[in-house]
Amino acid sequence: MPGTTDAGTPAALRSAPHPDSPPGPGTGTGEAGEVRRARWTTAGSGALLALAGLAASLLRLTGSAPALAATAYAVGASVCVLASVLGSRGRTRRALWLLVAGAMVMAWGDQLD
Repeated sequence: MPGTTDAGTPAALRSAPHPDSPPGPGTGTGEAGEVRRARWTTAGSGALLALAGLAASLLRLTGSAPALAATAYAVGASVCVLASVLGSRGRTRRALWLLVAGAMVMAWGDQLD
């Protein structure tokens, strides 16, 4: 019978991947998909932390907090912007360390408040 294999299974069913199998190189969700997801995650996290740091810096600057606290938030936000740029270019390891450093600087600014 045409279209069947030697075992009697239709060829279309035999060539379909199992739903639990890892994606192959032709599906676009393998290693390249993981790299793309890491880039987007790092860039998004950096942008979000930078916006939060900028907003906190502006709030501290307009309030009665010391200027050093606002400066710490601004420096932490700028470090997170740098991390976001590095993450979007594929330097995810350096970007993640810079995100940690930026968040630590912003936390230091919170302690100064």
